[in-house]
Amino acid sequence: MTCGICSGSLTGQAIFTAECSHHFHFGCISKNFTNGIRLLVCPLCPPPANPVSSTNVYHSPSSQSRQSRDWFHTARQSFPRRNSPPRRVLEQEPLRFSDDEPLPTTTADFTSPPSRRVNIKAVPERSAVAASDSVHPFTVLVGLKVPSLSTVACSSQRAPIDLVTVLDVSGSMYGKKLSLLKRAIHFVIDNLGPSDRLSIVSFSSQARRIFRLTRMTDTGRYDAKLAVDSLSADGGTDIVEGLKKGSQVLEERRHENPVTSIIFLSDGNDTCNDQSTRRGSSNSGQAPPEYLNLLPPAIFPGNRGPQDHVETVPVHSFGFGSDHDPITMHVISDASGGTFSFIESYETVQDAFASCIGGLLSVVAQGVRLSLRSASRGVEISSISSGRYANEISYRGSKGVVDIVDLYADEEKEFLINLSVVPAEETERKTTLLDIDCSYTDVVPKEVIQIECRPVRIHRPKSLSFSDTTVNLEVDRQRNRLRAAESIAEAQQMAEAGNLIGARTLLAKRRTDLRASAAAQAGDDLSIRLETDMEETEMRMGSQQQYRRVGRAYSLSVKSSHSSQRKTSRGNTVRGADYETPSIANMVRKSRLLSIKNETGSEEE
Repeated sequence: MTCGICSGSLTGQAIFTAECSHHFHFGCISKNFTNGIRLLVCPLCPPPANPVSSTNVYHSPSSQSRQSRDWFHTARQSFPRRNSPPRRVLEQEPLRFSDDEPLPTTTADFTSPPSRRVNIKAVPERSAVAASDSVHPFTVLVGLKVPSLSTVACSSQRAPIDLVTVLDVSGSMYGKKLSLLKRAIHFVIDNLGPSDRLSIVSFSSQARRIFRLTRMTDTGRYDAKLAVDSLSADGGTDIVEGLKKGSQVLEERRHENPVTSIIFLSDGNDTCNDQSTRRGSSNSGQAPPEYLNLLPPAIFPGNRGPQDHVETVPVHSFGFGSDHDPITMHVISDASGGTFSFIESYETVQDAFASCIGGLLSVVAQGVRLSLRSASRGVEISSISSGRYANEISYRGSKGVVDIVDLYADEEKEFLINLSVVPAEETERKTTLLDIDCSYTDVVPKEVIQIECRPVRIHRPKSLSFSDTTVNLEVDRQRNRLRAAESIAEAQQMAEAGNLIGARTLLAKRRTDLRASAAAQAGDDLSIRLETDMEETEMRMGSQQQYRRVGRAYSLSVKSSHSSQRKTSRGNTVRGADYETPSIANMVRKSRLLSIKNETGSEEE
């Protein structure tokens, strides 16, 4: 610990500690009072500003009045200069967060890009079913593929975002963790555009909005970084209040960008709300806590009442280290349509955030709905394997829908539709199984688009050839994905019950089964990565201590990834390949290059 004035060591010296937690030699601070000026603020902190002039908790120098700057200069001129980031001045928050910065006015020469057409495909598991056969289930893969964003579109014509970061600054974040978090948020700030808006909420025993929803212009970025640098770690962990505050920022804003999201990071369990009762379980610890019923319906739809008509805001949760509550964080993300990532190694937090915003900054479609209709007599939809995406079957299996929150550029989603197929009519040579269409909103031109897929048909010969019985590899690989996700979820439940041997045995057997599948035998990349996920999960279930420390969070982050078909960070690295789009890969690459540059610069110094 060093003095804030002379930078000398405080060991063995008389110390003065200001209310803002800055520390000084008593001699240094007392000598500088001889100029006759009674200081009202810490010499390293900005002066208290006129409360009317700003509604941010952090009051940036760029918005201070000339009078307050002159007063501060007079009061501080006798202190030696020291490179230290400005500290925030805590002001009373407004009653409502309707102080968001207005969106930029669209210029007359702005031209919207042409609508991007999502491609839709349908692949039956086999090309033929014998005319006399009745098959249940018969699986059809339905897939969506989003086109790429051009370089120009990525920089100037993508959909802008309103992003709120909800950051844990409890006492356990002190030191290296908080420093790495600040660097990661700086990276996020640097990669948002002037039409994007950012707000920062911090929480410990209490929650505060330290930066209002502001456009990331040059000035906005500068002020946002000052707000981030002002963060200090202290107190307990009130997850509920942090998320309430983040949701309030979005609910009470006057203006709205097309894309909205919350990034939520915590390194600990909630210490301010009752965790003694967890939903669905009294002693196993595998159910989320009852305090989730305190969360606003915008981020936890299960709390909606009959009069609540708010849109759901995706919460992308990041469990930081080995002491957070992965079950609670996963439940919140899953319910809101976000993802859960496990940052096992502190140093990967910037890469994890980069992966997340790489997707958020490439959203091209929202409100995506996949509609399915039976196209022939006797063809019924029996079930839809859609992971965490909501589906519904109606009219006795003749109709079905799958609802998807949004789609990133270059993203693919594939679902398995399980049908019942009856014997063919005597003159029937082909059976049309499904009619399929998809509707969505293209977020840039704000145009509602509807596309249709070619009808799905199969042959109905009297007898089958060998090729007719061969299972399509695309269908098989998706079955592998679903089986792997189910296996990890089942093993996790066994581990929660204390049966680690059974959990490891289950995963080992399912890995053997996966290796024997047609897709894995053909060298399918996804199948190989799924086997690796099961093996990594199994390795983290060696003991109850290891499972509680890393195994639970790792398995839930894998589950989040495969159920949403979207990239999550887990383990000690932010690895690529799994659902990684070019936009995500480019952002992670940018993060790693910056880290290498920073490390090189530190070594040279």
